[in-house]
Amino acid sequence: MKRFRPQPGFVVQAYRFALDPNASQEAALRSHCGAARAAYNWAVGWVSASWWQRRAEETYGVAETMLTQWRPWSLPALRKAFNAIKTTDPRFANWWEENSKEAYNTGLANASAAFDNYAKSKSGERRGKRLGAPRFKSKRKGRLACRFTTGTIRVDADGRHVTLPRLGTIRSHEPTAGLLTRVQAGTARILSVTVRHERGRWFASFQAEVKRDFGRVTRPDVAVGIDLGVKSLAVMADSTGEIRTVPNPRHYDGALKLLRRACRTVSRRQGPDRRTGRKPSKRWEKANAAR
Repeated sequence: MKRFRPQPGFVVQAYRFALDPNASQEAALRSHCGAARAAYNWAVGWVSASWWQRRAEETYGVAETMLTQWRPWSLPALRKAFNAIKTTDPRFANWWEENSKEAYNTGLANASAAFDNYAKSKSGERRGKRLGAPRFKSKRKGRLACRFTTGTIRVDADGRHVTLPRLGTIRSHEPTAGLLTRVQAGTARILSVTVRHERGRWFASFQAEVKRDFGRVTRPDVAVGIDLGVKSLAVMADSTGEIRTVPNPRHYDGALKLLRRACRTVSRRQGPDRRTGRKPSKRWEKANAAR
């Protein structure tokens, strides 16, 4: 997927709103996210199949020039291969038309990025911990998410609804005035939206190009040195000798407190037991999802 570069004087900013979909809309949201997962798993299997085939052929002494060709994992290549099989493959033929093309494009784009990261990590071009080859996403444990980049994407004029491709108009749980005001004033342009299910609620994250008026520096002749720490978040000393300390907001301590409370709530619910085959209660599943 091509990376978007904002124009001079503009920045890319995200606006996140909780949604209140009805039963049919939630079913459509889950269907789109499931389609993205299915497309991702297909792409991982399609590319990996050529890898395993080459390994098997090498064990039989097949010459290098006669080995199965590597299958490409670029997004255009995956999209072309998927479009060729979606009407005949029994995994997609009966239901692929029920969802927007953006749902499948989400899965293919994620698979392409996963293979790119794996290849760069293996060759040493990517910093950080060594990444393994992409794996299939579980239907039970996979995160529900889908990204839309084309079609009707807007925040409605009433400030309490959003409109998404193939999903229609969905009520938002909170006002969308922060983005709506800028769009109406012409200082913001919506680029894409990602719907995601987290902790029992649906969210819509709008990516928008927003115009920013950068103010002039108050003291352009003064240099500032910043020392980041733990006890204090930052200590700033400028060339005039003025020293300013920014205290640590202690977000980690606050998060631990909430986690302890959530864990106590989970411990009071009837959870799963593999020895007896007991299934978790609905209250345990709800409390565990909020942890």
